[in-house]
Amino acid sequence: MKAVLKAGALGALAALGLMQASLVHAQSYPNKPIRLIVPFAAGGTTDIVGRAVSDALGRELGQPVVVENRGGGGGAIGADALAKSAPDGYTLGIATVSTMATNPATNAKNPYDPLKDFAPITNLVNVPNVLTVNPKVPAKNLKEFIALLKANPGKYSYASAGKGSISHLDGELFKFITKSDMVHIPYRGSGPALNDTLAGQVNAQFDNLPSSMPFIQSDKLRALAVAAPKRVEGLPNVPTFAEEGMKDMNNMAWYGLVAPAGTPPAIVAKVHDAAIKALQDPAVKKRLHDAGAYPDGNTSQQYAAQIKRELELRKKIATDQNITLE
Repeated sequence: MKAVLKAGALGALAALGLMQASLVHAQSYPNKPIRLIVPFAAGGTTDIVGRAVSDALGRELGQPVVVENRGGGGGAIGADALAKSAPDGYTLGIATVSTMATNPATNAKNPYDPLKDFAPITNLVNVPNVLTVNPKVPAKNLKEFIALLKANPGKYSYASAGKGSISHLDGELFKFITKSDMVHIPYRGSGPALNDTLAGQVNAQFDNLPSSMPFIQSDKLRALAVAAPKRVEGLPNVPTFAEEGMKDMNNMAWYGLVAPAGTPPAIVAKVHDAAIKALQDPAVKKRLHDAGAYPDGNTSQQYAAQIKRELELRKKIATDQNITLE
């Protein structure tokens, strides 16, 4: 009995020692620049959100937050790099529906576990998704576009942020729901995809609204529908997918902040508090609002639950629609 009690006491002391070490580490954190992995190429919504928040986050933490774009694999390459980074708070990452839900839900070879390999910090923003076409496409609205696709199976193409991304899954779901056919053209992020859609190399694009918004407002892209609870303030004439009878496509995207699993809770808490203050910065709020993004800033526990719900939803869609991306 004494041996058991002694072992228990030693375990408690060890746990207390680890907790104290974590607190000491957090008190001195950060004392050097922090790397923020954006798992898509520059110019897309993930990059816009990361750069909008990084400067203010750095000011709050007292050290520069340096954005590093690691595109490819629908976000999987960057997410995997983050998962394998040292859990010391000096490597953080932007998590998306693509990296945490659609890729793991549809790719059996996905290299990381979205629920086990990361420490959720907070959801930064929620954003509508949008279907756009190049103005040369002879369709003025969603109904005309669907009719055009059905009359010309395989003739038209759509761009996505990469295989396994939310935009890829949305494209395949759209084809399934409408019983139409388009050729999928994957890119390393929505920025490069936008360039080719704007140039007319690709006919359509499923994207997150912030990266497409300025081109829609300047009539360089035609928006056909948005995925949002209601019509977007800056696009009052663009219906939601729900209004068009496509409720399964009416889910908003989100962009959050995560660290590698095992990052000390005290550091996670410190970054969380700094992120919340960064989201309250007037310049950050304006930049996100102008892009069509809605700041969030939930707790780490709430964000963990949000990731889990999104993964379950995307798994159900992938199973119901028989969508696999191997």
